[in-house]
Amino acid sequence: MSGAGANYSLDTEVQFLKGVGPKTAMLLGKLGIKTVRDILWFFPRRYDDRSKLPQLLMLRAGEAQTVRGRLVDVSTRGTRGGKVLIRAILDDGTSQVGLVWFNQPWVARELQKVQGGEIVAFGMVKEGQGRSLEMTSPEWEVLDEDDEVGDFARITPVYPLTEGVPQWAVRKAAASAIEYFSRLLEDPLTEEILRANRLKPLSWCIKQMHQPDSPDTLDLARGRLVFEEFLYLQLVLQMRRNEVKQEVGISFPISQLEHLLPGASPSLFAAADGDHKGDLWTQVHAMLPFELTGAQKRVIGEIWQDMERPYPMNRLVQGDVGSGKTAVAASAILAAVKCGYQAAMMAPTEILAEQHYLNLVKLFDPLGITVNLMVGKQTAKQKRTAMEKAAGGEAQVNVGTHALISEGVKFHKLGLAVIDEQHRFGVVQRMALRQKGFGHPDVLVMTATPIPRTLTMSLYGDLDLSVIDELPPGRKPIKTHWKKPWDRDKVYATVRTLIQEGRQAYFVCPMISESDKMQTQAAEDLHYRLTHETYPDLRVGLLHGQMKPAEKEEVMEQFRRHDLDILVSTVVIEVGVDVPNATVMVIEDANRFGLAQLHQLRGRVGRGSHQSFCILVADATNPDSEKRLRILEETTNGFKIAEEDLKIRGPGDVVGTRQSGEIEFQLANLVDDGPVLETARQAAIGILDRDKNLSRPEHQMLLQKIREQRSYEALIVVS
Repeated sequence: MSGAGANYSLDTEVQFLKGVGPKTAMLLGKLGIKTVRDILWFFPRRYDDRSKLPQLLMLRAGEAQTVRGRLVDVSTRGTRGGKVLIRAILDDGTSQVGLVWFNQPWVARELQKVQGGEIVAFGMVKEGQGRSLEMTSPEWEVLDEDDEVGDFARITPVYPLTEGVPQWAVRKAAASAIEYFSRLLEDPLTEEILRANRLKPLSWCIKQMHQPDSPDTLDLARGRLVFEEFLYLQLVLQMRRNEVKQEVGISFPISQLEHLLPGASPSLFAAADGDHKGDLWTQVHAMLPFELTGAQKRVIGEIWQDMERPYPMNRLVQGDVGSGKTAVAASAILAAVKCGYQAAMMAPTEILAEQHYLNLVKLFDPLGITVNLMVGKQTAKQKRTAMEKAAGGEAQVNVGTHALISEGVKFHKLGLAVIDEQHRFGVVQRMALRQKGFGHPDVLVMTATPIPRTLTMSLYGDLDLSVIDELPPGRKPIKTHWKKPWDRDKVYATVRTLIQEGRQAYFVCPMISESDKMQTQAAEDLHYRLTHETYPDLRVGLLHGQMKPAEKEEVMEQFRRHDLDILVSTVVIEVGVDVPNATVMVIEDANRFGLAQLHQLRGRVGRGSHQSFCILVADATNPDSEKRLRILEETTNGFKIAEEDLKIRGPGDVVGTRQSGEIEFQLANLVDDGPVLETARQAAIGILDRDKNLSRPEHQMLLQKIREQRSYEALIVVS
């Protein structure tokens, strides 16, 4: 195929590559490889280092090795199933090793042609009969006339395959594509970007990915390609951030409310409503029944500064369970209302929405601020009344679920949208709430699920980030213990002791009812046993997702009032439930839950001044389960737990549904490549500082690449 590069493009069909042809092209098609471009970007899943050639005497079982020697014997024999066993003996003068193939008669024919000559082979060494060493189904080649090992004894790519596609087919196609077409690759990264970040050119990197000269050159090649993947994502996110800052938002006149950040002048402005209650910080302190932590004050200050700016706020607040995000949200809402605007707070479940509603009513009622509730379970009359209050402006604060974005719901002057547990909502739902606002309202999204920094940067890089990294004073760390199923009686006795001291308890189960397919504790069954056998003298309630909304709220209210001593529940209590007197949680079959979910559940206790406990009842069935349980015993730091969860499960499962994602990286790994992600983020900021729309000629390929990234489409509109 000499000179093919001059006549064909990267879109040339793979069948025209030297050594491929129509039949092999059909096989490659099973892998989605149809063009030269496809094969060049079809990267190995791992590499075998065949560059070392030990003497056969030095071989050890359990190691993958490259061996060289004379083929002294080739034999075949039939097996009981009518198959064929091929065995060859390789000898290098120091020792021998057996080479074994099952039911591959063509291998025997090829080996017999070169018997007595030298070959080189690669495979896993293991013990065979009589403790002799052998390799099963090794790859092999005949040595050339010059007695050179050649391309066989090198770092060799191993590609991801499907049934019927051999490694040699992909390797041959990749080698031919690199030889004739790699010079046609256009590098989307400019010389300036390459030089500033010490990156290699694209064509060199692609060659090294398929035919690495050494582990070091492979690392350099992969590093550049990972940087490129991250750069496209970061450019999208930073362009979105810049785009939002071009929108005309609401400049909340918070300074006119004598907004006092720590260190500010105490006599800047009078209160906007003329009631002379003092500055906004004073009103916040008067509104809240507790002292704010330093972290809460810092985050509130960051939010208020955003709200004063003339473009829309897009801020993500992360805070571990119990860190006080509701107080922060209430302070933002107070600022919006005092400036003459409405606020809306959207939660993913009715239980959480109603809890926010009750908490905000307690805070805002004394200030004469009306709080309105919108949830699906309301009667037609209740819904109509709630909608009228929102549309007429009578309700300054509106709390609800998806009902807030229902067709027909209108707001008088919505200036602030607060979205709690934002990972439970999709982009479209957040946009729907924002579009009901006054012009371009400010958006504050909150999560009690700590997200590792690498994920935050990749998924929410267009949002400004605040972290509440301090728990309220007086909160005692929750003591967590892992107990085996046969220790249940002792666990139940401990729970009884705590209840006799006046406390309350949660029992959490992975399922509602018993299942033939899964041997796991069911909430209905446990509720029956605790009620009739273990605690017949105590008040035991049941809560799960299949109950009617009114039934769920009634049970939760009974537990809040301490009309129940024990609440048996599924994960419906995972988020937002706040009963300070509940100080012990028993999680049955804890190995059935993910690490982050266990941490969220544990956060339902430890919300008062009494020492709280979380008891994980589980018989770990695999190393990952055991590791999760040990981590929970050792730490209550949500961000550390999130990092460990990312390592165990990977980014897709950690973030869940939409958030993980449509974002798929071909090479990048958010666990291991965090530093590269940070470098790419800084590079993206620098590029856009110089060329905010990527309109310069040298950036046209970058712009084209971004438009090709279909997985980033949802991120282009995030708020």
